[in-house]
Amino acid sequence: MSHPTYLNTTRRGFLGGTAAASALALGDRAQAQDAPPLEEYTPEYLSAAEWAFVMAATARIIPSDGAGPGAIETRVPVFIDLQLAGDFGNAADLYMEGPFKPDAPDTLGPQSPLTPAEIYRGAIERIDAACTDEYGSVFADLDPTQQDEVLSALEEGPSTSGNTPDMAEDAGGAAPNTDGSTAFGLTPELKEFFSLLVQNTKEGYFADPMYGGNADMAAWSYIGFPGARGSYAEWVGREEDYPLGPVSISGERA
Repeated sequence: MSHPTYLNTTRRGFLGGTAAASALALGDRAQAQDAPPLEEYTPEYLSAAEWAFVMAATARIIPSDGAGPGAIETRVPVFIDLQLAGDFGNAADLYMEGPFKPDAPDTLGPQSPLTPAEIYRGAIERIDAACTDEYGSVFADLDPTQQDEVLSALEEGPSTSGNTPDMAEDAGGAAPNTDGSTAFGLTPELKEFFSLLVQNTKEGYFADPMYGGNADMAAWSYIGFPGARGSYAEWVGREEDYPLGPVSISGERA
């Protein structure tokens, strides 16, 4: 088993009914207009310290100084907070009955007794404590070079057995840790944290804006993705840029 499938859903469940999508259109427009700056956002799940961690970590995973918009510009932290506050964070679609063996071979699949929200909470607390011991400050207060050192350590090891090969990023030419990291004091129950963080950062960057991230469809615009347009098949495989901007599920246009 390659990785936990916390966000498995059906196409019908994802898109919703036509009536629901129509109702969302006006609501999403109003929500986008009323969305507070990130520094004024009140998290649904994350504590102040956890919010600061997620803000800092996602900003290093997809930085603002790249060719396209960064995680902060696209409000990825909001996406993560809302997901942790909902069914994903509560593992509503994940089998959560024991027995659990967190250090079991990866062939047995995910073995943590903790929900994704609990993994975030437990891991951030331990990483901040380890950063304070090592650097004198929590992760969010470190300089970018130190933050990259911490994230690289979480990515590259030491590891246990939860194999998640398609959710790790190769950094600096080093082989990525695909086995779940127990660096910075993470216990086997928390070893999937870094993989979850990277996965959720990617999802928040490219998801429909109705889920809190990809603000103004900036990530879609950057890669030329048309979004939820009704007709696009004739453009697949053509070696030219699509001439129209993206459209969200709610009907909002970039």
